[in-house]
Amino acid sequence: MHTHLRRLHAALDETDTALVEAWGRRAARALSSGHRLFACGNGGSAAEAQHLTAELTGRFETERLPLSAVALHADTSSLTAIANDYGYRQVYARQLRAHGRPGDLLVCLSTSGSSENVVAAAKAAHELGVTCWAMTGQGPSALEALSDGTVAVPAPSVSTVQEVHLALVHVFCAAVDEELGARGATATAPRQRTGP
Repeated sequence: MHTHLRRLHAALDETDTALVEAWGRRAARALSSGHRLFACGNGGSAAEAQHLTAELTGRFETERLPLSAVALHADTSSLTAIANDYGYRQVYARQLRAHGRPGDLLVCLSTSGSSENVVAAAKAAHELGVTCWAMTGQGPSALEALSDGTVAVPAPSVSTVQEVHLALVHVFCAAVDEELGARGATATAPRQRTGP
């Protein structure tokens, strides 16, 4: 086996996937009762955040109603306007302050756990009553200190941490689907006719 894959295998084996499954079950209950999930990260972590929200608004592996999930980097006009007027540190926190409500969820992805804009979003979530969960690399970190729960991947390599984060996104989504299935919420709603 290639050295990189051995490192990935070891990191996966030592990562707390049970906690991510618990987050997914809790997210299913919150989202099915009208709350929203927000996600943020930078670079590869932004890609993972958008992957998560796409799986929720579309579907993962089973048919179900779409769930409200927003990747905070995806609105480029808001992102660039906020960065221009308030600095890049505020690009996620300010959007969360606009859209987040108590009971909503924020998933922060950061391999370092110290990205200033992601840490600022976690702080805003705390102030707003939005539950904040973090996926990071090896801790401790500023993001871990501000989050309601953290899964820190025990790997020194950024690429390995990102690969584990992708697996955790899938674990999270599988738990959402499983919880919704248990609650009888997997079927899609019938389409309403809008014309003759």
